[in-house]
Amino acid sequence: MRLLLVEDEKKIADFVCAGFKEQGFVVDHCDNGSVGFDYASQGGYDVIVLDIMLPGRDGLSILKGLRKAGDATPIILLTARNELEDRIEGLSLGADDYLAKPFFVEELIARVHALMRRVSGERQNILVVGDLHLDRISREAKWCGKSVDLTSREFNLIEYLMRSPGRVFTRTQILEHVWGYDFDPSTNVVDVCIQRIRKKMSVIGIDDEGESPIESIRGVGYRFCKQP
Repeated sequence: MRLLLVEDEKKIADFVCAGFKEQGFVVDHCDNGSVGFDYASQGGYDVIVLDIMLPGRDGLSILKGLRKAGDATPIILLTARNELEDRIEGLSLGADDYLAKPFFVEELIARVHALMRRVSGERQNILVVGDLHLDRISREAKWCGKSVDLTSREFNLIEYLMRSPGRVFTRTQILEHVWGYDFDPSTNVVDVCIQRIRKKMSVIGIDDEGESPIESIRGVGYRFCKQP
């Protein structure tokens, strides 16, 4: 599961990130609202934990902008304990839940799990594009009806591309969302991973079009091909 945390208080951000990583989440964090909105707008997150008081764009503005754009990603607001009006406005704007500061990270994790269970029936846990099927719960992949043995990193990469078929992602974007921020942008780790995925799929066979669904965009990056 992928989580975006938009929180400018370092201590809170540190223990929230650590708590969710221990639960197996892939966590992206930023401490500025304007940057946070850009991250959220790129998509690919299962849940967003959003502070209301932020430098740059405030949390309610981010929430309003995402919902106006049709983004239904579940959002939990972090609010000051005495800001009842903010909580009411946040829920009215489309927030799924809120948690008042100070809080225990265990409670936040429990709320996220509860939220994910609540929306699991509404969200597509089986991704299907053409002849590739991904089960996001069991972490199983099938290509042309046969299982593909993908590593966790390979699964995350192809899932990231599949969730926005036809959209071109740069290598830097893929690095940030699949590997995190500890890699040199000049590394070829993305290309190597793509090559491994293609090789595993080619061993099984080709699709109806006779082509790999992962298309290289010269000088830019990669995209998962839309089906006609």
